[in-house]
Amino acid sequence: MISWIKGELVSSWQANNKFYILVNCQGLGYEIQTLESVILDINKITKKEIILWLKHIKKEDSDMLFGFKTKDQRDFFIQILNIKGIGSQIGMSLLNKFSLNQLINAISNNDKKSISTVQGIGQKMTERIILELKSKVITKQIEKENLNRNNFLEENKDLDSIFKDIDLTLQSLNYPKKEIKNLFPKLINNIKNSSSEKKSISFENLLKEAMNYLDHK
Repeated sequence: MISWIKGELVSSWQANNKFYILVNCQGLGYEIQTLESVILDINKITKKEIILWLKHIKKEDSDMLFGFKTKDQRDFFIQILNIKGIGSQIGMSLLNKFSLNQLINAISNNDKKSISTVQGIGQKMTERIILELKSKVITKQIEKENLNRNNFLEENKDLDSIFKDIDLTLQSLNYPKKEIKNLFPKLINNIKNSSSEKKSISFENLLKEAMNYLDHK
């Protein structure tokens, strides 16, 4: 199984709305189908070393490599392939038309209109994609938000202490633990985006903001 490659770009080309590169890795040439965004990035740099995350698809009559800039793109592509009736070219078309964040938002928000604009994807396939992937992308978003929250609080010990007190206070007021947990990333984003001075960020103000959000959820 080939899952990652680092090598020298030999050539790139387009054929039938598909994008390809040839990478020299230790004297072997790997032909990889990739995204248009990868080709555009290559054209902007002078150093022709390239690093890609790969999905290797082996069939009876062929071996195919699909290359992506990030592991998240590659993993999302694999999730698409796990949906019955959806092949590799549909997955590549989705990631060519939309960024990964755009796709995740479209799936999370049941945006069937956007997804169905991709060539080869009809209404039934759109519904299948959303049905199969919605819970997975929402879970992934929550995990990412929680990781960002933990990293932020580790760097800001005073806020970490305040958030622990808020957590205990909200639980004592019988707010659901799950809703409290999902609320914290929103509070942290508000702090990051706020132009207020740090001294105005207090337990009382944050608790009031949290209760206001939970009461009007």
